[in-house]
Amino acid sequence: MALKETIESGIKDAMRAKDADRLRALRAIKSLILLEETSGNSTGELSTDAEMKLLMKAAKQRRDSLEVFKAQNRDDLAEKEQAELVIIEEFLPKQLSETELTEKITAIIAQVGAAGPGDMGKVMGVATKQLAGLADGKAISAKVGELLKK
Repeated sequence: MALKETIESGIKDAMRAKDADRLRALRAIKSLILLEETSGNSTGELSTDAEMKLLMKAAKQRRDSLEVFKAQNRDDLAEKEQAELVIIEEFLPKQLSETELTEKITAIIAQVGAAGPGDMGKVMGVATKQLAGLADGKAISAKVGELLKK
């Protein structure tokens, strides 16, 4: 089942259960999908890759908002963002653990033959493609930088 149908089904279930947080998050995802489908450069149907990019973007927005709200001591808004983030992450692939990320990036560094921090661009190009959806871009960048300094 495509993401759009899954989301629509989830919206109906959330309405029946009167789950406001889930409903709000699912409607936000559906809105992103509809906007992307009707944009000028779209064919009307999203690929799985495009759907994952939308979900990753939505999750990143929630994480960024969560940080801002916590910094401003807005716990009420932070709770809403956290609830939405948890729901959005249900549709994303399982994120890599710290050790799994280290192993994958170490393999990529060996694959491209990187020798030091000057090769970060080469490693990041391959790592972001291979680890898309499996790890946050900030985490990948930080780990690549850390491993290349050694």
